[in-house]
Amino acid sequence: MVVGADGSQVGILETAEALQMAVDQDLDLVEIAPQADPPVCRIMDYGKFKYEQAVRQRESRKRQSLVVVKEMKMRPKIDRHDYETKTGHVVRFLHQGAKVKVTIMFRGRETVHPELGRRLLDRLAEDVQEIAKVDVPPKLDGRNMTMVLAPVKEAITGKSKPSSPRPRPQAPEAEEAEEGRVPAQASRPIRVTRAEGG
Repeated sequence: MVVGADGSQVGILETAEALQMAVDQDLDLVEIAPQADPPVCRIMDYGKFKYEQAVRQRESRKRQSLVVVKEMKMRPKIDRHDYETKTGHVVRFLHQGAKVKVTIMFRGRETVHPELGRRLLDRLAEDVQEIAKVDVPPKLDGRNMTMVLAPVKEAITGKSKPSSPRPRPQAPEAEEAEEGRVPAQASRPIRVTRAEGG
């Protein structure tokens, strides 16, 4: 069965006859369905077909967005400083456009108090609510409690401006010397000696 370049059905032809028809039109004869009875062939520009196919695949890959999930693990009895450090990591991941899976790990008798983990996850969600929303609410899974945070679009696109460097504070002598009140003295290195005890 041969299909013409314009999509019309030509009919059942011998292979040599179909090839001659394709050569006359300066096109290729491509077998589309070899399992069919009779096999289906189409007259087309095969190079152009392959090029258009590659362009379509490239476009579909561009439209696809790769979702990255980062994980941050904590314990229910986390120290304040450790919590702030891990919150900073979560904020950085969210600004990069990644989802963040926060896991609270319970050990031993801590499993009796899942409300401590729930309270910690709620606190974290509240701390990052400007840049993230809760994608999967906190749920207990064996000895772990997990929650997934997804970045808000504005948090990713809103790039923060680089802060200008702050002026370094000057020593009081240097300020007075600039104003002309006291002449600037050449600073002498202070010599520190260690007393040897005996």
